[in-house]
Amino acid sequence: MWKDFRSFAIRGNVIDLAIGVIIGGAFGKIVTSLVNDLIMPILGLLLGGLDFSELSFTFGDADVKYGLFIQSIVNFFIISFSIFLFIRYISKLKKKEDAKEEEPVPDPQEELLKEIRDLLKEQSKQS
Repeated sequence: MWKDFRSFAIRGNVIDLAIGVIIGGAFGKIVTSLVNDLIMPILGLLLGGLDFSELSFTFGDADVKYGLFIQSIVNFFIISFSIFLFIRYISKLKKKEDAKEEEPVPDPQEELLKEIRDLLKEQSKQS
């Protein structure tokens, strides 16, 4: 069982996934700070000094903080858009790479047939 786990964990895909999760977590913290510390205060000022983190209402004994929910939605859209741009950029790079790899390699038989054709054309012109 240990051997199976070790071979699974050492595979490149698992390591890539772990790196992606770590970078994603750090990116999420950056975006959260961007939204909470920059975007929402500016948006609040534009809306007349409104502080979204303080928006809430009481329903029975529960305090419903819908301002925090609005901030989470803004976080989601920023992260989604950033990931979209990143994937789009990577896809363009991948297409360029694939186009370079797909350059046709001349078939030796075709080359030989073209040479024979050219030689026959030359012989027919000389006759």
